[in-house]
Amino acid sequence: MRPDGESEATPVDGDKSGYRVRLEPDGREFAAAADTTILQAALRAGVPMDSSCRNGTCRTCMCRLASGHVHYRIAWPGLSIDEKEDGYILPCVAYPDSDLVVDMPAI
Repeated sequence: MRPDGESEATPVDGDKSGYRVRLEPDGREFAAAADTTILQAALRAGVPMDSSCRNGTCRTCMCRLASGHVHYRIAWPGLSIDEKEDGYILPCVAYPDSDLVVDMPAI
């Protein structure tokens, strides 16, 4: 258990560097390594996600993080302060820091 109360990552398919990502409401799951964006990991696993620019500006992939933690390698992805506070993320530029549950609109 981490100091913030979140559980440690759950290894996926024997990959100790991977995190488990579950998409709601349909429950699809896939592995995402810490050095791979959520979008890249989903597409590699054959899980479709809406996307366009893949650099955080178009907001096509925007969805809400229900649980877990992500980080960005860019200073400020294309989200407003309110959206970030409400838990919205951009999977095309978000990297997992833990297991995740993502509320994703139906495609």
